[in-house]
Amino acid sequence: MTATRTTNGRAVCAERRQGLAGLLFLAGLVFANGASAAALDVAAEPGAFAAALARASPGDTLVLEAGVHEGPFVIGKPVTLEGVPGAVVDGKKQGNSLKITAPDVTVRGLKIVNSGRDLSQQHSGVFLDKGAHRAHIEDNVLEDNLIGVYLWGPDDAVVRNNHIRGLKDGHVNERGNGVQLWRTPGSIVENNHIRYGRDGIFVTTSKRNIFRNNTFEEVRFAVHYMYTHDSEVSGNISRGNHIGYALMFSRGLTVHGNVSDGDRDQGLALNYLNGSRIENNIVRGAGGKCVFIYNSNKNAFRRNLFKDCGIGIHFTAGSEGNALSGNAFIDNHTQVKYVGTREIEWSESGLGNYWSDNPSFDLDGDGIADAPYRPNGMIDRVVWAYPMARLLLNSPALQMLRWAQSAFPAIRPGSVRDSAPLMAPVMEEALDNG
Repeated sequence: MTATRTTNGRAVCAERRQGLAGLLFLAGLVFANGASAAALDVAAEPGAFAAALARASPGDTLVLEAGVHEGPFVIGKPVTLEGVPGAVVDGKKQGNSLKITAPDVTVRGLKIVNSGRDLSQQHSGVFLDKGAHRAHIEDNVLEDNLIGVYLWGPDDAVVRNNHIRGLKDGHVNERGNGVQLWRTPGSIVENNHIRYGRDGIFVTTSKRNIFRNNTFEEVRFAVHYMYTHDSEVSGNISRGNHIGYALMFSRGLTVHGNVSDGDRDQGLALNYLNGSRIENNIVRGAGGKCVFIYNSNKNAFRRNLFKDCGIGIHFTAGSEGNALSGNAFIDNHTQVKYVGTREIEWSESGLGNYWSDNPSFDLDGDGIADAPYRPNGMIDRVVWAYPMARLLLNSPALQMLRWAQSAFPAIRPGSVRDSAPLMAPVMEEALDNG
C-alpha cells in the first residue's frame, strides 16, 4: 500500500512539473512575440528608411517622422509603415513612390506624392505586387501620382479611407486611375474620396471584389468594370463625372444604393453586362441618359430612381431577358428610347414602374394604373431618326399619325409596354433624398 501511494505521489508531482513547464513555455512565446513587434522611428533623412527596414523584423512598425522621405521605396517584409502628421513619401517622379512585394503589409497615415509618369510601366503612388496579399492601404493622402493605388494581382487587399487626387494636366486618357485593380480576388476598395485623373476605380479580369461608399468627382468614369465577375458596387457617389458607373463585359454584379448626381453623359452604362442586379440606385440630372443598356441580358432593375435626365433609359442592341419593376422615371425629357422591332414587357409579377408623364387613372384604387403605359410610338422613332422633325410635332400630319397608331395598334412599331404602371413611386425615401 505504501509503495502504491509513493508511486502516485511521484506521478502527481511529475504532472505538476509538466504543467508549470507548459505555462512557462507559453509565457515565453507571448514575451518573445511581444518583444519582436518593435516600433522603429525613421528620420526624414537620406538612408534612414533603408536602414530601418533592414533592421526590422516581420510585424514591426516603421514610424516615419515629420518631413519629406525621399523615395522611391520598396517594402519586401511584412511590416507596418505609419506616418506621424507631416510625414511625406516623395517618389521624385521615379517609378512607384512606394512598392510593396511582401504579404501582410499595412501603410497608413502618410502623404504619398510624385510617382513616375509612364503609363506603360504602371507608375503608381502605391503599387501592390502579386505577392502583396492582405495589404492594407488606409488613411493616406495620395497626390500628384499617375495612378493612385494599383492592385496588381494580390489577394484580399484593402484600400480604405484614403484621399486620392490624380493628375489634371494633359489629355484625360493620358492620366492614370485613382485605384486600379487587376486579377485581385477578394479585394475591397471602400470609403475613399477620389478626384481628378482618368477613372475613379478601374478593374479588369478580377472577381469577388467590393467597391463601396466611395466618392468620385471630376473623373471620366467613376467606376469602370471590365471582365470582372461576382462582385459588388454599393453606396458610392458619383458627382459631375462623364459617366457614373460603366459596367462592361462582366456578370454576376450586385449594384445597389449608388448615386449618380449630375454626371455629364450617363449615370449607368451597361455594355455586355449579364446576370446582374441593379437595385435602389439614384440617377439624377444626367445631361445625356440616366441609363444606357447595350447588349446586356438577364439583368434585374428594381426600385431605382431615374430623374431629370435627357433620356430616362436607352435600351438597344438585342438585350434580352431583363426585368424592370418598381423603378421611378420622373421628369426625364424622353422617358424611354427603345431601339428594337419587338414589343417587350416592363412589369414583373403585376408590378410595373412609375412614369411621371403617365396620365392614366386608377379607378379601383389598387395603386396600378387602369391602362398599360407605352412610352414610345412611331412619332418617337421618326424624331430619333430625323431630329429636325421635332419642328413638326404639332403639325396636322403628325397628329393624324398619332391618331392612326392609337386606332390601329397593328401599325405600332416594336416598343416598350408596362402593363402594370404604378400611380406613385415605390422609392419614397429615394425621392426625399433626390
